[in-house]
Amino acid sequence: MGNHHKNLLNNLEQLRKAAGLTQQELSESAEVSRKSINAIENGIYVPSTVLALKIAKTLSCSVEDLFALP
Repeated sequence: MGNHHKNLLNNLEQLRKAAGLTQQELSESAEVSRKSINAIENGIYVPSTVLALKIAKTLSCSVEDLFALP
């Protein structure tokens, strides 16, 4: 399965935009590259628990708001 999970529901892009952040701004806050944020938004990469928690904290939401299994 690797880091890709085709059934993972991903709301990162919508929540990031609603927070008024660019991919670069979010990446700096989460201490990852902008390419990592882009890969997560496009469903290419599933973030680690630590990274998901950092993103959720930056966006003031829960990990479940960002990602869910159907």
